[in-house]
Amino acid sequence: MLMRTDPFRDLDRIAQQVLGTATRPAAMTMDAWRDGDTFEVEFDLPGISPDSINLDVERNVVTVKAERPALDKDLEMLASERPRGVFSRQLVLGENLDTENIEASYDTGVLRLRIPVAERAKPRKIEITSTDTDRQALDA
Repeated sequence: MLMRTDPFRDLDRIAQQVLGTATRPAAMTMDAWRDGDTFEVEFDLPGISPDSINLDVERNVVTVKAERPALDKDLEMLASERPRGVFSRQLVLGENLDTENIEASYDTGVLRLRIPVAERAKPRKIEITSTDTDRQALDA
């Protein structure tokens, strides 16, 4: 059997205890990438009801909030490792993205945002013009 040694395992465990607990959940994990003329972001939100997800855009800031409700307090918990409560994450987007046309979908616990690159930020070819009168003046 191969065992992987991770010298940062204890540091990660302490950080999770400090930054994310059942009463104060850690930030939702995400991946982000650019695919052609679209900026894509995926947030992991397993077990979250789509009705509890809020997505707001104000200027160039996208805010994602989601909630996993608490369990009944009368239950005798044997293990409680899944964070509960409100999760929130903000993304500050560059001016080169079109926040007016964001598309959002939620499937199998993953919230996906598709943010198009603004037309003004896309590469474009500049046409160079030439006037023959300037050339004739130089030849004379």
